[in-house]
Amino acid sequence: MKVPEMDWTIFRKRITIEKPMEEVYSAWATKDGMESWFLEKADYRDATDKFRKSNELVKKGDAFTWKWHNWDFEENGIILKENGIDLISFTFGSGGNVIVNLEPSELRTEIILTQENIPSDDKAKKDFFVGCSNGWTFWLTNLKAWMEYGITLNAKGLKQEETRDLVNS
Repeated sequence: MKVPEMDWTIFRKRITIEKPMEEVYSAWATKDGMESWFLEKADYRDATDKFRKSNELVKKGDAFTWKWHNWDFEENGIILKENGIDLISFTFGSGGNVIVNLEPSELRTEIILTQENIPSDDKAKKDFFVGCSNGWTFWLTNLKAWMEYGITLNAKGLKQEETRDLVNS
């Protein structure tokens, strides 16, 4: 029996959160939302280069600058798609694109995160397929902790060199 070849260019992660879809969408699609559970700083600019307000939903074509906790690095990218309800997609640096789909389920919302268009060279397999896949597992869990219990699990205020092998950085 032939084992199917691994597709290193895409992966999916799923999690449920016991909050309404509107609240979960806002956590992904606003400056305030992203800074509550994921980023130290998230700035979004519209087509006229005007900054979006803290609680204003992002729009397709918006440019963003993200500052990670504990890292001396900023990510610049573009919102690729959004519908204001249950879909948002954005560039994710050299690691491809991320698509976040939300589905209502009884008293909870299911998040289906897909990272696609990942380069397939050996370094990208390690850095993006493995690294981002592990990272999204943590960050989706962090989002659940924030939304359901009001806590975050990530370490903050450390120097980048202090976060080596730290699973919650």
